[in-house]
Amino acid sequence: MGILEVKNVGKRFGGLQALSNVNLSVAENTVHAIIGPNGAGKSTLLNCFVGKLIPDTGSVMFDGQSVLGRSPHEINQMGISRVFQTPEIFGDLTVLENMMIPCFAKRDGSFELNALSGVMSQKDIIERAEHVLEDMNMADKRHMHAASMSRGDKRRLEIGMCLSQEPRLLLLDEPTAGMARADTNNTIDLLKEIKEKRDITIAIIEHDMHVVFSLAERITVLAQGTPLVEDTPENIKGHPKVREAYLGESA
Repeated sequence: MGILEVKNVGKRFGGLQALSNVNLSVAENTVHAIIGPNGAGKSTLLNCFVGKLIPDTGSVMFDGQSVLGRSPHEINQMGISRVFQTPEIFGDLTVLENMMIPCFAKRDGSFELNALSGVMSQKDIIERAEHVLEDMNMADKRHMHAASMSRGDKRRLEIGMCLSQEPRLLLLDEPTAGMARADTNNTIDLLKEIKEKRDITIAIIEHDMHVVFSLAERITVLAQGTPLVEDTPENIKGHPKVREAYLGESA
């Protein structure tokens, strides 16, 4: 059993069958990539992982608990954090202020000091945020306004904000989209370092095969809402079903 279990999931939008009988198991402490052509159902499936969409059929379980119908805050409390395609940060705040925000989060979803265990002072929260920035190699940018950073640094900050809450599952939705190659390579190195240092499971949707094959231990290939192949990166490369899905012709 994986830490994330998807069983017989189907989802229709009007006349479009976005997902059909999807079965997927993500093993704990691995990096699992989900790839496929545009329109394959990847983002729809990811939205089912976090309860944003409720499938018409099937179940999505995280560590034995259903995620379906839960609020974003409940999903976060379960130990799931998500990084969106466009970095979701507060551009008018400094890097340090952005990193402090997760430290204010209360169980009811509101924000105030002393939220963590009821005893953290503002000094404690700043120290914790600075510690995360050190881990993310962003301490020298603590006083920059987030809006002025590169896309790669914005992504690094957003990932750090997720990690400050110590998730067990990190979901990445095309984390390198729109990045220059140097930023892409830096993000790959960052995710490798995170995986080495933490007990964390990572599920990633990504179109850049350089990213996928640099990080993934298992890969699931979707086409037209249905899994075609799930295997190791070595076996996925050149697989005839994968080539047919991407190129429209058999190998």
